[in-house]
Amino acid sequence: MEQLTLDRLQDNLKRLKLFKAVEILDDVATLSQANGNSHLAFLDQLLEEEVAAKDKRRVDTAMKIAGLPMAKTIEEYDFTFHPHLDKKTVMELFDLTILPRHENVIFLGPPGVGKTHLAIALAIKACYHGVKVYFTTMHTLISKLKESQAKGKAYLNSSLVIVDEVGYLPVTSQEAYLFFQFVSYRYEKSSTIITSNKSFSDWQELFGDPVIASAILDRLLHHCRVINIKGHSYRLQGHAFAKQLSQKGGDSTISSTPD
Repeated sequence: MEQLTLDRLQDNLKRLKLFKAVEILDDVATLSQANGNSHLAFLDQLLEEEVAAKDKRRVDTAMKIAGLPMAKTIEEYDFTFHPHLDKKTVMELFDLTILPRHENVIFLGPPGVGKTHLAIALAIKACYHGVKVYFTTMHTLISKLKESQAKGKAYLNSSLVIVDEVGYLPVTSQEAYLFFQFVSYRYEKSSTIITSNKSFSDWQELFGDPVIASAILDRLLHHCRVINIKGHSYRLQGHAFAKQLSQKGGDSTISSTPD
């Protein structure tokens, strides 16, 4: 490609703010010329790279705004570690049909079985599709609920909210009521993903009030997919402690209870 033409293209691409195209223009032009590609093929490749770069920046920004603590995709999840886990049922969640239906997802299981990993993977998939996502732990959410009940908060109005670690720390009666208000506000409006190490039978003790616990579960479970993973911690594999647990037995199971 003539240098004057190349310089003019780079200048015009900069003015159009197609910065990835500017970065790769020389390489794509050289490769296209060597392969004998048409002008249309050259332009197609250049714009494909630009669009991919813009999509990545958009998703990276969405993930940052969502407050995701790490990037975990479903491709990284080790289903072989939980051989009794129904992969098909889990993968159906990634169709994201839960969002237009305003369904919830609850991942139950002991620490280390991948509850948070699956929740984050769903959040990332939603970010790719332009969905407004908000990630928080139960502890942080309660703190924010105490600060203000003003509407317009991301943890109330995002299309998908992930509340991680429900049940890891004790909850007072006031905090239980605040969480009930949070669940009630989002009920049948938006989707919420919960991860918890407590079975539903333990939620009365967790929230300290059987009435509040029942009211929370009633709204969460009305339109919900429940994934119950029973097994040992993936993070502890190979450690002596994990081997002791394995000798005691225990399988990974999954149950789905859609509305």
